[in-house]
Amino acid sequence: MTKTSDPVSPSATPDIAASVQRLISDGTTWLSNHYMELLLAVAVGTAIFFLLGAVKRLAARYVRTNEDLTGYRAIFGKAIARTSKFFMLMVSAELVVNFASAPSSFDRAVHVLFTISAVLQVAVWLREIILGLIVRRTSQDPDQHETLENAMTLIRLLVTFVLFAIAAIMILDNLGVDVTGLIAGLGVGGIAIGLAAQGIFSDLFAALSIIFDKPFRRGETISYDTTVGTIEKIGLKSTRLRAITGEEIIISNTNLLDKEIVNMTRLARRRTRFGIGVIYQTKPDEARRIPGLLKKIIEDNDAVFIRSGFVGFGDSSINFELDFDIMSSEYDVVYEGRHRIGLAILQAFNEAGLEFAYPTQTTFTAAPDGEMILPYPEGGFGVLASKD
Repeated sequence: MTKTSDPVSPSATPDIAASVQRLISDGTTWLSNHYMELLLAVAVGTAIFFLLGAVKRLAARYVRTNEDLTGYRAIFGKAIARTSKFFMLMVSAELVVNFASAPSSFDRAVHVLFTISAVLQVAVWLREIILGLIVRRTSQDPDQHETLENAMTLIRLLVTFVLFAIAAIMILDNLGVDVTGLIAGLGVGGIAIGLAAQGIFSDLFAALSIIFDKPFRRGETISYDTTVGTIEKIGLKSTRLRAITGEEIIISNTNLLDKEIVNMTRLARRRTRFGIGVIYQTKPDEARRIPGLLKKIIEDNDAVFIRSGFVGFGDSSINFELDFDIMSSEYDVVYEGRHRIGLAILQAFNEAGLEFAYPTQTTFTAAPDGEMILPYPEGGFGVLASKD
């Protein structure tokens, strides 16, 4: 059985020849009616194209002759040097079409291409400016150079992805494409990636916070939680400290920034506090002399006396407190000064007849008849010595 198909009607088939002829006719009419405007617009567009090219070459020459500079002029020069010829051409074409009243179909095509080139070019400019500002922010600190070099690859990837994803969405939206689903998909994908790599991204952003905020630098001594150590390396995920006792301590950047940090190196002086206890047999007049005695010791050892005085009655001692500053940020100097002052206090107290207290306990017992038995001979230990 032979199956025959109905002939296609002439109205259902696009008349390509007629469309081409109509386009040629419209173009010929446009050229004949606006040739003066078109010539002028082409001249202006050409001049603008070469002007933009000259600006780009000047920026590229400035960047080549000042490669080591990281100022704002160098940053914007690098961005301008990345201007594409396609963008310059479409700027000129857009001006020509608008000035010469081109046919709507031609005007629409040029406008779409101009929008695509402009959005992509702005993304390139922003990428160069953002990365340039990041490098400038950290270039003044050579200690952070290694950390920044390790982070720049990932930073460059993240900045490029975000900017060009936004550019793609804007281009599709201008072309009339519904981008709601695309935005939702990117959002869901971003959330999934963020949850999967939450710890890594948390430490990464903490490392960037350390690089840009500079709470401490390599070689500085910090107090973190119960640890005092010197910063040896700041990595993308962790920071390494050398404790004053010699151990290497590795702390994740997130945990490091979650706790209070005291930067010892940036202190012009180090404050030290001594707690001093004397026995209860100390006479009141002798106790009153203690703050003045401590002040003299501090001043004689090139430190700054802050305060000293009675702070309370302990279980086995009358307690005094001494605060003083050692005028140095180096731990070794502070350690030596504290050692010297401590020994000076010990010597001065011995010479003044002041006794340091220590925990003591006296036990009293009773005889069968109830009479108390003293823990020492009646009349003191000197009685036994005289009998001997």
